[in-house]
This record gives sequence, C-alpha cells and structure tokens, in this order.
Amino acid sequence: MDFSFSEEQLAIRDTIRELVQDKVAPRAAEIDETAEYPQDIERLFAENGVLAIPFPEAYGGISGSSVTICMGIEEIARACATSSLILAVQALGSYPILIAGTEEQKRRLCPPLAQGAVCAYALSEPGSGSDAAAMKTTARRYGQEYVLQGTKIFCTHGNIAQTLVVFAVTDPDAGSRGITAFVLERERSPWSVLKLEHKMGIRGSPTALLAFDEVRVPVENRLGDEGYGFKIALQVLDRSRPGIGAQALGIAQGALDYAIGYAKERKQFGQPISAFQGIQFMLADMATQIEAARHLVYLAATKVDTSAPDLTKVAAMAKLFASDMAMRVTTDAVQILGGYGYIKDYPVERMMRDAKITQIYEGTNQIQRVVISRQLLR
Repeated sequence: MDFSFSEEQLAIRDTIRELVQDKVAPRAAEIDETAEYPQDIERLFAENGVLAIPFPEAYGGISGSSVTICMGIEEIARACATSSLILAVQALGSYPILIAGTEEQKRRLCPPLAQGAVCAYALSEPGSGSDAAAMKTTARRYGQEYVLQGTKIFCTHGNIAQTLVVFAVTDPDAGSRGITAFVLERERSPWSVLKLEHKMGIRGSPTALLAFDEVRVPVENRLGDEGYGFKIALQVLDRSRPGIGAQALGIAQGALDYAIGYAKERKQFGQPISAFQGIQFMLADMATQIEAARHLVYLAATKVDTSAPDLTKVAAMAKLFASDMAMRVTTDAVQILGGYGYIKDYPVERMMRDAKITQIYEGTNQIQRVVISRQLLR
C-alpha cells in the first residue's frame, strides 16, 4: 500500500511536468478548438522518452511499469486530455505484444514503438462494443499468411499508427474462443481509414473507422495461438483501465487547480468568492474525491506491476470511481466559475467535456460494475 514514487519515477515525473508546463499547456485550448492531432506534442514526447515509458529496458524502453505510465498520464491530463492519450494509447497498443508476444516479436516490434512510432488497438466494431465477442471481422489463413476482412470503429489513433493490433475471428463456430490477435505493420499490411469521428471532447485525438479489405498479415505477426485473442483483449483491459483512471484523475486535478485559483481572485459582495462557505465546501469535496481516486488508481497500477490475483476487480474499480469522480469535479468547477465556466475562454468547460469520455471508453462504467460484481460473486 506504499504509493510513494522511486527517485527514478520522480525524475520522470519532473521531466514530464516541465514539458507539460512549457509546451503542452499553452497548446491545449488550440488543440481542442482546431480538433487537429498535435504532431508537435507527439514529437516532443518521443524525443524526451515519454513514449518509451510503457516498455521495459530490454525492449528499448525506460520503464514498463504501470505506476510510471499512470503517473505520466495524470501529469499530462492535468493540462490536456488529448495529449495524455498519446501516452495512454501507446501503452494500450503495446500491451498485447508485451503480454502475448514471443521474445522474437517483442524484440522486433517494441523498439520502434519505444522510439516514437505510434501504435493503436482495434477491438470495437459497429455491432460489437461492450459485447466484444460478437465481432465480425474475420481472419482466414492461407499458407503463411492470414487475410483480414472487416471493419473496426472507435479506434484511437488508427489513422496515424504505424503498428495496429487487430482482433479477428478465425473460427466462427467457437464464439469468444474463436478470436485471434494480430499485429499489423502499416507498410506490410496496410489498412484503410473510412472516416474520423467528430467528438464532444478529446477533440485533437483522432478516432477512426477502419476497414480491412483482404489485408494480408504474415503468420509470424499472430499473437499467441489461434483462439487466444479474447483472453489477450481482457488481459489488456485489466492493464489499460488504471491508465484511464489516471487520465480522469489528471483532468479532475487540473479543473480543481483552476477553480481554486479563480475562487481566490474572483470578487463578489466585496470579497473573494473563496471566502464563502458554500464555495469552500465544494472545493473540499472536490479535493477529497480526487485524493480517494488517486489512491485507488495507484493501487490498481501497483497490482498490474505485481500481477496481483485481484487485478481485474481493482482495475475496474479504479476506472469506474475515478471517471465518475472526474465528471462530478469538472461539473463543479464549471459551477464555481459561473457564467465564465460555460464559455471557451476558460478551460474548465473543455475539461468537463473531456471527462465524459473517461466514463465510456475502455468499457463503459456500467460494464465496470458488471466486472466488479462478477468478481465479487465468483
């Protein structure tokens, strides 16, 4: 239960904090307004080792620790949720390789990603969201290749990724046990981008509808055995959900920080609004909820790093609690700013819009409750 960071982690955090303050925070409003992917921030993160955090040193990275990943995501999300997804999705896309890849696959595929090549994760389909096992994308084997046919939806960074992990059905009669995972390298197995979604929040992070029209993938890029894909997907979600909790945590902390500063400066009835007990109680509740979520998120991250047997339950709890908390806290931050909170000249309305997605992706919070209750009742 010791959530203190090591000296190495503190050094990484300080580096990220400086990058965020100097380069990310000044761009956050523009990224949201233009809805353009911040390639400059991606390059900044690649050049400073941020995108190497998800990978162990043996595969060209600098950490591989979930605690360190969550720490980085939280720091970035305090200023810009879109930019925090650059790290979060790099971890998400790499988890299947790190979990199920052979030693050869890890040594071949991970170093370019650690150096900044973008990876993504394609699981959901138009008719297969919470029910991931209902996917229709197929993979048929012909000799030393598989041929993929189908579509994937809501794929974060699917249009800019050089590496894409795709889940497809290899045995239509086997249900979830007929799903297999593949790593697609764009130059070798190119996929098509049909559209990019126009979203309420995280507007600078592209969310793509992808098509696979007879896309050929070599057998050596299959992860695990045929039929093992659904297990890989579930193991990935156990590891990625604390990261979404960390993103929600960062968004909420950024909103609280701004609300506190505003409350100290804004005067009504001859005094700062921070002098009013109604505002003080709101700030106290916001800070308490954030601190509770922080402990749960880093507990879950610790369980990832230690392969704890109750990881599935605690990871779902962390994602559920932190994202619900972020929605409450950012809504209260808008309320504290009053009319100014409702206009785009101030960042809390963006933070409120960004917080909403954390309740939805990586499994809706209704699904998190299903996961938690199943673990309790086993």
